[in-house]
Amino acid sequence: MFVIVVGAGKVGYFLARELIQSGHEVAIMERDRARAAQVTEEIGSIVIPHDGCEGKYLGEAGANRADIVAAVTGDDEDNLVICQMAKHHFDVPRTIARVNNPKNESLFKHLGVDEIVSPTRMILGSIEADIPVHELLHLAVLGGGELELVEAQLREGSPAVGCTAGSLSLPDGCSIFAVIRDERALSVRSDTELREGDKLIGIGRTECEAELHRLLLGEDEATA
Repeated sequence: MFVIVVGAGKVGYFLARELIQSGHEVAIMERDRARAAQVTEEIGSIVIPHDGCEGKYLGEAGANRADIVAAVTGDDEDNLVICQMAKHHFDVPRTIARVNNPKNESLFKHLGVDEIVSPTRMILGSIEADIPVHELLHLAVLGGGELELVEAQLREGSPAVGCTAGSLSLPDGCSIFAVIRDERALSVRSDTELREGDKLIGIGRTECEAELHRLLLGEDEATA
């Protein structure tokens, strides 16, 4: 597989190195010539000291035959431009973009970036493990970022306590498929009664999060 990595910062550098060690063909683009020279000394002449945002140089890097273009610079706008150019000018089958600002994720998805990697969201997911139980925990992003896997722990006073799963008026595109009770994972049926202390595992569209929070846990204090 031939992968073009745009951006030779720490993310791009280690990504390229791991790909090379796995036997893949790799080209790295880095517009900072000093950094490009440094990386060339460390991993070889696969580094191209030009701006990946410019179609001319992306083409010279071999974008017309690349299997993947991964734009992992520290600038979201640059990463979007690179992926757009790779997809629409060079017909690259798969584009991957680093997104530093989570607010940009929906734009990247709307404009056809195949996969989004958000370091901010990954760190947030780790931090949320320590957030009080009255919050939704984000476990994973699925479907190219359009869906989220979430966990909700029902506490005393949660509106879902005492309800059956089938009686909940969940938003379209959302579902609860498992409950963790007494350290056991149980499948959810329409007649499953929800109890205080249950951890519910669900999946839904990102824009439904506030409504899901309201139904399972009550009003979100941040938006109430």
